[in-house]
Amino acid sequence: MKNPRTIQIAIIAGIVLLVGFLFSQDIKGLVKPKEDKAAMPAEQPQTNGLNITEVSATAKNLISNAAANEFNVLEKAYQKASGEEKVNQAKVLAKKWDDLEQPVPSALYLEEAASGQPTLVNWLNAGDRFLKAFDSTQDSLIKADVLQKANGAFGKAIAIDSANLDAKTGMGITIVNGLGAPMQGIAMLLDVVKQDPKNFKANMNLGLFAIKSGQFDKAVTRFEDIINKIKATPDAYFYLATAYESLGKKENAVNAYLQSKKLAANPTLSNFIDKKVAELKK
Repeated sequence: MKNPRTIQIAIIAGIVLLVGFLFSQDIKGLVKPKEDKAAMPAEQPQTNGLNITEVSATAKNLISNAAANEFNVLEKAYQKASGEEKVNQAKVLAKKWDDLEQPVPSALYLEEAASGQPTLVNWLNAGDRFLKAFDSTQDSLIKADVLQKANGAFGKAIAIDSANLDAKTGMGITIVNGLGAPMQGIAMLLDVVKQDPKNFKANMNLGLFAIKSGQFDKAVTRFEDIINKIKATPDAYFYLATAYESLGKKENAVNAYLQSKKLAANPTLSNFIDKKVAELKK
């Protein structure tokens, strides 16, 4: 008979491959649980550094020629600008890249805006966009770079307002994902939830960490609370289903997967869930 722990790890590993490929833009990918490492300091990720000119050039290869030409014009205006005008031009470029679902160049321009106008809001916006880039990219080097930059942005936000919950949540997320001892990040997220029990982002990341560390019972409790008390979202149901499946509670998993499918109304997600439900009903 297979060890239950082995079965759980196999389930998560399979979901990593499928979800990472199918839903990187909509639902965060899961990672295989690492046993007995939750309280250990994580290794600092290797980074190469991000160059805004190179990143923008790469992103232009993914869009139409007309859109690329529009960016060329905006970039020239940005390079010639100074002071408040340069900050505003950076924000325009960031918005344009975000509209095209290119969070890396978008985040870099928001970082430029925050550097030129270092307000709490600007640093929070930059940090959030770097986290979006972290969630959406599958390139390990870029993930490491944007996570470092998110950490730096939230650090500057905390320096401005050490009590700001959005800044503390963002910082906690970067730590949990590899920039320090995971339990330090968990402590920050728990402190946020203590002050704001309905903080969606902090609660979601606590649930994700529970899955990553193999604490599936805690994950079920966390995601059920999110769904019932905060917000019933497709990804909350998806991760609840994952936790149930890992515990061998197939009926509960099926119901949660179907709720995720219903709320998302996404053909790709629907196809994946249909296959998953068929497997669970065998």
